[in-house]
Amino acid sequence: MADGIRRRGARGHRAEAGWQVAIAVAAVFTLTLAGTVGFMVTEKLRFIDALYMSVITLSTVGYQEVAPSSVSGRVFTIAFIVVGVGTALYAAVSVAEYLIEGRLREALGRRTMERSIQALEDHVIVCGYGRLGRAVVDRLEAGNAQVVVIDPDPALAAEFDASGRLLLNGSALEESVLRSAGIERARAIVTAIPSDPDNVFVTLSARELNPGIHVHARGENEAGVRRLRLAGADQVLSIHQIGGQRIANAIMRPAVVDFIELAAPGAGAPIDLEEVVISEGCDLAECRVSDLASRGIHVSVVAIKRGGDQTHLAPGPDEVLCAGDHVVVVGDRDAVHKLSGLASS
Repeated sequence: MADGIRRRGARGHRAEAGWQVAIAVAAVFTLTLAGTVGFMVTEKLRFIDALYMSVITLSTVGYQEVAPSSVSGRVFTIAFIVVGVGTALYAAVSVAEYLIEGRLREALGRRTMERSIQALEDHVIVCGYGRLGRAVVDRLEAGNAQVVVIDPDPALAAEFDASGRLLLNGSALEESVLRSAGIERARAIVTAIPSDPDNVFVTLSARELNPGIHVHARGENEAGVRRLRLAGADQVLSIHQIGGQRIANAIMRPAVVDFIELAAPGAGAPIDLEEVVISEGCDLAECRVSDLASRGIHVSVVAIKRGGDQTHLAPGPDEVLCAGDHVVVVGDRDAVHKLSGLASS
């Protein structure tokens, strides 16, 4: 909340400075016009000559006068210098301060974001902030995951600054950008670039920089999906294929589709379908499935994934939970959160 207040305060200060610059420039323009009219009246000069006199007076460059000044012209010049020179200097200082402050603020903002990324561990990197990338980031943040986005579009900087999200403006094809995103410390990377060759390259780079990272890649066609799997992607998703399956399932199995959407974590429904990892030495290690209810955890255990074994679907009540198990459960959101807390304590 404090960061949000500071960002809003910084934007407000920047907007106020912009108004000050606009007023100062308008004042100089008005004075130049007034000086031009004054010289035309007092010295009977042509417009171009009067404008010349007005500009050299405001700028204090001291060029030669167009014609000898009359008494009334000298009086007007004195008043014009007293009023105009100070205003012109103020406008020049305001413009310089606005430009320098903007660049300094931008540099400080980049440095703050770099420090924030350097402090991250076990985060997720999303390459590409198109429609798919946005949907991934929204869902990850709804699940309280820490996310770093890589995208070359400089127009995204203002949006991310306003939202507080972490953005690296650059190409995920560059190894230095992946390192800046903390690829060595990340738990997963999502390559959602709308180009199969680029996604293959990012997958290979991620595998080289962090062999243990989970790679989730977007595939545009069957050949791209096959090559991404060969490149080492853990999961390859074809948007068109998934969309077609979703429509077909909605027609053939509408109740199942509605249940899956209802149980999506953080979707606002009162139930969750969640995966929980049993930590070493936690309260649930060596606990039977049937004992969960006696501990006030009323959930249904859908599956258990243990090590390299195949996923055990619909385990019985006597199944014992072991450290390292990945347990898929469905139930009331509060019960799922309680289970997750005990599994990690």
